[in-house]
Amino acid sequence: MNFPNFGNLNISSIMEQMKKLQEDVARAQDELARKTVTAEAGAGMVSVVMNGALDLLSVKIDPSILTPEDVGMVQDLVVAAVNKAIDSARAMNEQELKKVSGLLPHIPGLDFLK
Repeated sequence: MNFPNFGNLNISSIMEQMKKLQEDVARAQDELARKTVTAEAGAGMVSVVMNGALDLLSVKIDPSILTPEDVGMVQDLVVAAVNKAIDSARAMNEQELKKVSGLLPHIPGLDFLK
């Protein structure tokens, strides 16, 4: 597809770069889905593993805290560990996607990857 040149703005080149960016982002997302983060709460009494697609892969609970009177605490620790894992996975995603988006030249009005 041929696009006209508008001064220094080459639409064809921009479209090619956007297609490459889209492919690079898809590749990075696939790679992130294979990477994992681990988060703990309660000094390691609860730990969770999550991948870059924000899928919760595992939960480990120290058996010593599994008593009827500690149910509320265990639930709170699971929530805390999952939230930490989500934060870590999002940070990992942001870091990886910034690598990809950094390849795109600055185009005014297209700051959607920030």
